Amino acid sequence: MWDAPDIVPTLTYTDLPRAIEWFTRVFGFREREQARLNWPGGGMTWFEIGNSLFNIATPDTRWRQTPETPGLMMKVYVEDVDRHFAKAKAEGAVCVSEPEDGFWGGRIYRALDHEGHQWEFSQRGRDLAADRWQLPPGVTRGISK
Repeated sequence: MWDAPDIVPTLTYTDLPRAIEWFTRVFGFREREQARLNWPGGGMTWFEIGNSLFNIATPDTRWRQTPETPGLMMKVYVEDVDRHFAKAKAEGAVCVSEPEDGFWGGRIYRALDHEGHQWEFSQRGRDLAADRWQLPPGVTRGISK
């Protein structure tokens, strides 16, 4: 299984390889190299700091991010993502996506808070180890050499 804390922030960078190199060299963060994903025009990876985890990625058009407006997204693990979604929607959250299963085994939905900040909620205990992901066409895992 994928080991993750309850909250995983995502920062966006237009030059992902430079950001990866910089975080590793300058701050000494440890990349989960086996989990790095690449696709035409983008990618993402995760860094470990002690018992914490954060993600960096290229801007995501599903969030209306552009290279000119990089963003921050918070990922939160919950016990029951479908129940969480139903409550959030009933309470007026702007849901960007319905709960859906991902190639990594997880189940997520995306929502905006009252000021438009981006939140992704994920089902705890479903994310598979990176070597078990069923990648979509055009996406590769790990470091390209």
